[in-house]
Order: sequence, then structure tokens, then C-alpha cells
Amino acid sequence: MLLTTTALRAVGRQARQINLMPINTAVVRATHDDRPSIEVLLTSEKLPVTDLPASLERFWVVLDNGKIIGVIGLELYPPYGLLRSLAVSPDHRGLGIGNILVRTVEEQAIKLGLESLYLLTETAKSYFEKKRYITEERDNTPDAIRRSSEFSHVCPASAAVMKKELAR
Repeated sequence: MLLTTTALRAVGRQARQINLMPINTAVVRATHDDRPSIEVLLTSEKLPVTDLPASLERFWVVLDNGKIIGVIGLELYPPYGLLRSLAVSPDHRGLGIGNILVRTVEEQAIKLGLESLYLLTETAKSYFEKKRYITEERDNTPDAIRRSSEFSHVCPASAAVMKKELAR
């Protein structure tokens, strides 16, 4: 029996706790051909697209029957990483897709030997606190992260800076 997105949503809290995704979904590395769909999703969620890197080699997407319904990116500033551009389409929220995308980036960061991940957010602070990210003072953020386009001019000064130490 195939479960539809609607059926999974009906499961509600239990589905979120065990990170169920719709049956026909997959997390894959983004490709150049994904750029237009990624930009549409990020723009619809009021996230920046002007500073997306030319190569999307460190971006991952969730596909549902070939359509991008989630995205996340990782910028490298060794020994740190910057988690960026997390978005899930409104019709697919509450199914654990965001959790799986965040876990994907965290696992990649650990494989790359990064010490910690940083992010900037205006709207998802409580979401990331549940994932053990802590608020960091802007002045305590490493210079490499502060020089990133996200930090230096794309995200407003009002955005919270958050950090997570990675297990190695």
C-alpha cells in the first residue's frame, strides 16, 4: 500500500517523530539543471538567491516524483561550515523533510572534518534550537563565516547567528 502525502500528514505528530517522507521521495545532490526550481522554492520562502554559488555541488534537494520539494546547502569555511538555504514546500511540511535535509548536511560536514556548523535565521530559531544549535553572538563568529556573503551582506543584522558543534 502506498501512503500519500495526505495520509502521512494525517498521522501528524507520529510521522514527524519518526521522520517519514512520502514514498516517492529521494534526497539527492542538486545539479545545475535544478537551479531554476531551487530558486523558485527559495524565493517563495523569502530566502536569498542572488548569492547562490555557480556550482551547486554542496546543495541537496528532496524530489517527490521528480519535483523539488526541499533544498539545503552547505558552504565550506574550514574548519567551519555554513548551513544555508533550508526550504521545504508548504504542501510537504510536517513530514520530516527538513529534518532529513539538516541531518544530510550535518553528516556531510562531519565527513569533511568540520568542527562546527553556523547558520543565520530570521524565522527558524526555535526549529534549530530543537536540533541543538545555540545562539552565537555575532562578534564571536569566526572571521571566515563573517566574511561570507550570507553574513556580510545578504542576511540582515537582525538575523540570529546559530552554531552547532559537530561530533567527530
